[in-house]
Amino acid sequence: MTVNFAILIDGGFAKRKLGNAKTPATADDFQRLVKAICVDQALQDMRLHRVYYYDSVPLESTEKKPLNGGVVEFSKEPLVARSRQLFLHLSRLPLMALRLGELSFNGWSIQTRKLDRASGDRLEVSASDLKPSITQKGVDMRIGMDIAALTLKKQAHVIVLVTGDSDFVPAMKFARREGAQLYLAPLGHRIKETMYEHSDLVLQVEVPRCHRVPGTEPPEPPAEAAFPGHP
Repeated sequence: MTVNFAILIDGGFAKRKLGNAKTPATADDFQRLVKAICVDQALQDMRLHRVYYYDSVPLESTEKKPLNGGVVEFSKEPLVARSRQLFLHLSRLPLMALRLGELSFNGWSIQTRKLDRASGDRLEVSASDLKPSITQKGVDMRIGMDIAALTLKKQAHVIVLVTGDSDFVPAMKFARREGAQLYLAPLGHRIKETMYEHSDLVLQVEVPRCHRVPGTEPPEPPAEAAFPGHP
């Protein structure tokens, strides 16, 4: 019997592990990550069912900033263009499915450094001390639902979850109760003991980071590029 495995990538987490502010993670980095997982000894002789990537569509609204701070046009932020390019290139990789949630703007909050430097019982705040309060919606739910669907429909016998977030422990426990094996790939991130407890195996996946000149992007992955385990 062919044993199938699926890779579920917590995009926000993985981007922080594969890139940084100067050289953000690209589709090429994710392609190399998937290849590194597929060639792990624990997955030998298994067949890759699909790769699921979870992230949020960038915020593109225009919001008025308090204290005569003018307006902020999130659509003009460099992050928006980078996210669009990343999603486009990821969608062209073989066996890749994007699951995109949303970002919600929830007003303004005071910069942490401003509060840390405050003394006494009063605080003077200027427009430059404010930062947008933005929350992610729907991503964790999509990961949990896909773990349940893959497990209950027997589409994947092994779930490889790329994350370091202990919020997924309930979904991990569900998969194991329903007969699937749950492999965790925290990419060197220090994880809580409960994540060890509710995973069958923690993969020691190391992905060499691509050395790029800041501000440059690698060519988009060829449409025919295949991952190990994919015929």
